[in-house]
Amino acid sequence: MIRVGVLGAAGRMGRMVCRAVADDPELSLVAAVSPSSAGRPIADLIGPTDLDFTVSDDLNALATAAVEVGVDFTTSQAVMANVHTLIEHGIHAVVGTTGMGPKDLAEIERLASGANSNVIVAPNFAIGAVLMQRFATEAARVLPAAEIIELHHEDKPDAPSGTARATAERMAKARVTDSTAPSSETIEGARGADVSGIRVHAVRLPGLVAHQEVIFGGTGEVLSIRHDSLDRVSFVPGVLLAIKAVADRPGFTLGLEPILGLDA
Repeated sequence: MIRVGVLGAAGRMGRMVCRAVADDPELSLVAAVSPSSAGRPIADLIGPTDLDFTVSDDLNALATAAVEVGVDFTTSQAVMANVHTLIEHGIHAVVGTTGMGPKDLAEIERLASGANSNVIVAPNFAIGAVLMQRFATEAARVLPAAEIIELHHEDKPDAPSGTARATAERMAKARVTDSTAPSSETIEGARGADVSGIRVHAVRLPGLVAHQEVIFGGTGEVLSIRHDSLDRVSFVPGVLLAIKAVADRPGFTLGLEPILGLDA
């Protein structure tokens, strides 16, 4: 039984992860951290349960509860300090918080190197999204002309999304030639953001959850690779998979691909 604590437990993903961990026979939810809900019974966040602990506003609650794996779904402003604390306490970390850049990931890799704590950071925990990125990377080797459209709910704080950035960076490394089309903008930003030479367009609207389409253009043909998360529950299987795998993956792991046996 793996002892799990959730950071950002009162958020939409945090509540869902808490419930999923509580329901999994291989896992035990023993701590939840959320400053906005400190002192509330965990049942207030996840519904009927035999668990009787309260939500804390102190990360030290994880060590007190002998947490083995900490799951972070907080904010880009808090996540780095949280990872530091987890590693200092010898707690493995599974990070789903978005908005981290290359410098943040490099810092996490440095901290995890030689530490007693392992860290998995995934831009997207949906299994289909991981496959979408893999297929897009393969296509980029043959059809280098491509653009990305990512669509998310209106409250998503970062743009472009971590998934879109990771997809563009992987595609750029895979391309044999750079076929970025020169273009001018009559209104700045009309062509989207440039991520490693690939144009990325971000849409934020009510009603959306998480969606991404990679469009490739070739001579007389177009290839579209699209993934849609219609509900946040789509992220849960990947989170549970990471929780169960992190102890066996020394150091730093980026993405679910290695856990799924999809290493490049």
